[in-house]
Formats: sequence, C-alpha cells, structure tokens
Amino acid sequence: MGKSDKSGIRTVFVCQQCGKESLKWLGRCPNCQQWNTFVETTVTAPTAFQSISPVSPPQELSQVVIEAADRFSLPMTEFNRVLGGGLVSGSLVLIGGDPGIGKSTLLLQVSALVAQARGKVVYVSGEETLHQIKLRSERLGVTGEKLYLLAETNLEVILNQIEELSPSLVVIDSIQAVYLPELDTAPGNISQVRECTMRLMRWAKLSGVPIFIAGHVTKDGAIAGPRVLEHIVDVVLYLEGEPFSAYRLLRGVKNRFGSTNEVGVFEMKGEGLIEVDNPSQVFLSQRWGEAVGSAVVPTLEGSRPLLVEIQALTNPTSFGLPRRTANGVDFGRLLLVTAVLARRVGLKLGNQDIIANVTGGLKIGEPAADLGIALAIASSFRDIGVDPGLAAVGEVGLSGELRAISQLDRRVNEAARLGFKRCLVPKVGARVSPAPKALELIPVSTLREAVQLGLVRGK
Repeated sequence: MGKSDKSGIRTVFVCQQCGKESLKWLGRCPNCQQWNTFVETTVTAPTAFQSISPVSPPQELSQVVIEAADRFSLPMTEFNRVLGGGLVSGSLVLIGGDPGIGKSTLLLQVSALVAQARGKVVYVSGEETLHQIKLRSERLGVTGEKLYLLAETNLEVILNQIEELSPSLVVIDSIQAVYLPELDTAPGNISQVRECTMRLMRWAKLSGVPIFIAGHVTKDGAIAGPRVLEHIVDVVLYLEGEPFSAYRLLRGVKNRFGSTNEVGVFEMKGEGLIEVDNPSQVFLSQRWGEAVGSAVVPTLEGSRPLLVEIQALTNPTSFGLPRRTANGVDFGRLLLVTAVLARRVGLKLGNQDIIANVTGGLKIGEPAADLGIALAIASSFRDIGVDPGLAAVGEVGLSGELRAISQLDRRVNEAARLGFKRCLVPKVGARVSPAPKALELIPVSTLREAVQLGLVRGK
C-alpha cells in the first residue's frame, strides 16, 4: 500500500467520486462520504506543468480587447438561454444526465445546427458506431453536411484528427469512454477522466474551439467524479426529466460566462428534442376547472417566470404515523407549511397522509411556492376547489404571516398573460409597476386570510 520504486511509480487508492487519494484502502471516503469508492491506482511522478496558453508578458486589464467572435449564438433559443446568451470560444461545456434522457440526441441536433451555420463540426463517439449514429440522424432528420463523425476512444488519436480538420465545434460523447494510453488504468477511472478532461481543456483554450463533453451520472444523480470535472470545465449543464414524461429541462449548475439558474425546456418527440416556447402553458395544459387540491403558482427559474400547478392530496392515515410525500417541492418546506396550517389556520392534519406534487416533472426550490402548497393542501382537506382564475405566490412564516418575495412584477405579468384574473400576494411589497389591467392583486397578510379568500366558497 502506497509503495513506490526508483522510477517514481507508486500505487495509491483513489476515490472514484471526488478524486481523494489515500495510502490505504478506506471503506468510506472522508471527503465525499461515499462508501466503497476507493480503487487501487498506479500513478507516476508528476511531470512539469504545461501552460494552457502561449508564453506572453502580463497585459493590463484595461487593454484587453474582447472580440465579437468570442461568443456566438447557437441556432437553438433554449440552449442559448441556459448558456447565458451563446457559446464562448474555447469553452469546455459538460452535459450530464440519466441514461436515455436525451444527451446524445441533443448534442447531435446542436452539432448539425452549428455545422450548417458555422462550418465543420466533429462529433466523437466512444460508445456508438458510425452506423448507429447514422440511424439516429435519419430519425432526427439530420442530413449531416459538414458534420464529421469519429468513432474513437484513444484521446491522442482524437486530438490529432480534430487538429487536422480545424472544426468550429467538437463534441465528445462521452468523457468516461475515452482514455489516454500512457495511464495504466481503465477508461472511466477517475485518473483517466481527470487527465482526459485536462487535455481537452488545454486544447480548447489554445485553439479557441469550444468543446461539449457528455458525462455519466451516478446512482445519486451526480456526474461521475463531480468535484473533479466541475472544477475543470467552464459550464456544467444537467438534462433532467421524469422517466415517463416527454418534457426535458436543461439546467445550468455552473457557468463562468452567465447565470447559473437558467432553465431550457424541451419536449422529446420522434424527431428529437423540440424547444418549448411557452412552457407555462404546457405545464397548465391539463388543468381543468375548480379542481380540488390544485393551485397555480408563478415561480421563477432564473430570469424566466413560469406558471406551474401544485397538487396536494390529504387522506386519513392507515398507519400509526401519517406520511408526508413531496414530489417536485422541498420536503422541508412541505413539513413547514403543514405545521403552520395545523397550528395557525386550525386544520387538523395530524392524522392525515399528505402528498404534494408539481405537475410536468418540474422541481421548485424557492419559498415563494409556500402559499400555493398551503392552498392545495387546504383545498384537498376541506374538499373545496380553488378558484380556477386565481394564482397565489408568497413565502409562509412560522407565525402564519406571508413574507415578501422577489420580482413580483414578472410573476404577476406572466399570470396576466395566461388569462388569470386574480392573484394572492403578500401584503408586504405588493406594489407592481406597471400593474396589469386584466389582473386584480389581492394583498393578504396572513395564511388564514389567504385560505379564506383562495377557496371558492370563501370568494
């Protein structure tokens, strides 16, 4: 364990999740707290550091010139939104997601669009043959002009090939499939993934060519070796979606060139991933009338306002302890709202199983959805529908008060655009300028008051 010879070669144990090294095997990684992730690895003495840019004298910041070509827009609006307005030259973008979620489909579509707009694109596949990619391209309607395919896993060969072609974009699918022959480890090992990503990053910075790399995810939904890859790349994107839902969300987790909270919405169809121009209408398309246990919340995903439907169901428990189930909402916020409803509003929920769900597979993490969750639970418990023309937004405090939220004007205007007539908002900070004419703002100060005004009989 930890032995080394005169040539500088030694063996260590490396965590396959976070890259932590240890001289002995450990059952649990002290860094990322994962079990059974240490693998014995042979490493060599470190070589001299290779600079990622040509040797040049220091330059004053005020004299640095940003060229217009440093960022170019992709022919896909939703993708541009998540990237922060376009793809930066020389950037390294990592896309992760569950198996079969549509990563390869999205990358092939983007590659074909960029090839038509900007010239040569190299699509490197380490998991599929050229015939398999051709079959998928025919299904997607991709003709393939100026799109070059390369089925190779040796990274040295890959870099030589793309150096000869001088493309405008490179796609690596996936980073766990490629390897460097000088490393005495299997493809997918943390050492291989780290070194291959570093080589790609150096090549991208020197050539100015952006690179997309696809990454596998672990059973917990994180990109394999997340701390290693996320620190190296410039942008980290996750493609999310429910297994049986047609909608996919492209979410930015890290972005050195833009916001990290933007979301792009796509729909999976036979011809590939199609952009959804009006996601609010999509998420509310199956809502009907005065549905019991259903409330609409204007939420924000980055800078985009979205109207989503929150459903709740209460039922007397068949067990000793009532269960709480949260799908798409934070479990802690569900417990908080349930406790406030029981203590401040007087709803006897102590013997009720409560299930809260966000339709469409969207996940809401902001506290502004508290009021919508509370209305849905109260509606189901009292068996009274929520006004179908009503939207509700607000954070619930432990004393039963409603607290102010950010960017109320954007939320309210989105609700008015989709035809809602009334909106429950916190009394604190309820001013909206300019106020929409077709929508009535109803300021409320407590959760008890909001429940009385939100249900149909209390209208």
